[in-house]
Amino acid sequence: MMLFSLETDSAFAAALARELGVSVAAHEERRFPDGECKLRPLVDVRGADACVVLGLHGGPVDSPHDKLWRLLAFVATLRDHGAARVTAVVPYLAYARKDRRTKPHDPVGLRYVAQLFEAVGTDALIVLEAHNVAAFQNAFRIPATSLEAHRALAAPARALAGGGALAVASPDPGGVKRAQLWRESLEEQLATPVGFAMVDKRRSAGVMSTFGLVAGDVAGATVLLLDDLIGSGETMRQAAAALRSAGAVSVVACAAHGLFIEQAAAVLADDAIDRLVVTDSVPAFRLSAQAPVRGKLQVVSCAPLFAEAIRHAHSTH
Repeated sequence: MMLFSLETDSAFAAALARELGVSVAAHEERRFPDGECKLRPLVDVRGADACVVLGLHGGPVDSPHDKLWRLLAFVATLRDHGAARVTAVVPYLAYARKDRRTKPHDPVGLRYVAQLFEAVGTDALIVLEAHNVAAFQNAFRIPATSLEAHRALAAPARALAGGGALAVASPDPGGVKRAQLWRESLEEQLATPVGFAMVDKRRSAGVMSTFGLVAGDVAGATVLLLDDLIGSGETMRQAAAALRSAGAVSVVACAAHGLFIEQAAAVLADDAIDRLVVTDSVPAFRLSAQAPVRGKLQVVSCAPLFAEAIRHAHSTH
């Protein structure tokens, strides 16, 4: 197995390499004055089972589009030079949220991204917590795996919750299935009932609002509030406030991906959110080291989940 990382200083890729017991293979990247770039492996890939790691979040240097092109070009190059199998390891998948048309003449970005991966000869794709797993699976004709982030979040979230009453909540109707799966998993692990709740959320013309409506009983419980990603933090803040009003004693906001865009640092510092747990799928570079929210933030590694999935795929081919 060969493992390439298209970000040479990626902490996630380094952790993944340690989990797999391999070294990150060498590659060269040249950027030209006109903005174009060239990538090539510096090792012979003929007959290799290769994995290429690159998260498609924006920043701190490249846009999602720049990263997508670099990843596609490198996958194609590996296939051109004889790699037997190439797996794209993408902790954060750009355009995963654009999985359906919501207005006339809308694009379906996720399907177009899938077609690009397929066109360059990608054999398989592994991501963390696709926004809509069914839509993600339907978009791809190659094997596409969405890993469940709650498997990485469970231990630190349970530790933060202590030994009292526990509940899992979704901040909106769209995340109910994700939260229910975590509740079921926790009940099995803890051998004790775990409550469940959902907060109503409406979005119109890009403006989001909750109405303080909580379906489920959270009175006296520590609530693990689970979403696939945190953007501006408003969804989490409003949902946490609604849960506290419904009687939750504390709220631990949990997400696979911490994008922390716009005013997220200030929004997530709100007292309604006691603690914040995300994975390392996206580096928290948008949060300054001095931001108060850093004091309540815990970042956990999702590299073990990816290593397990890669080993399984490698053993079956």
